[in-house]
Amino acid sequence: MSKPYNRDSYADMLKAVQDFHDKHDFKNTGGEEMTYRIALMSEELGEIASAVTKGKGKSELAEETADLFILLIGTAIAADFDLKDAFWHKMEKIMRRESRMINGRIRVSEFSGQ
Repeated sequence: MSKPYNRDSYADMLKAVQDFHDKHDFKNTGGEEMTYRIALMSEELGEIASAVTKGKGKSELAEETADLFILLIGTAIAADFDLKDAFWHKMEKIMRRESRMINGRIRVSEFSGQ
């Protein structure tokens, strides 16, 4: 019997998604193909949008967001990069950016050429 996952550990989240990939043999059955994964992520993003725009409850929004997060972790597994390192690298980068109000909403982006 395998040891239970530590629910406070990113390493265990990564292991859980890897275990899911292994259980369904994603590597050898097309489940790790990037174009397919993009389509799945787009589908999940649409389900998040639907949960928000149709006023569905917080639990449905949380579930759809978790689906997208699982797909993101799985994409890092499939593409063989460290998502935790990518996250912290990107956070350091965006924390140095300035923000702007555009059409009454805040944007934090690389505002080149403006």
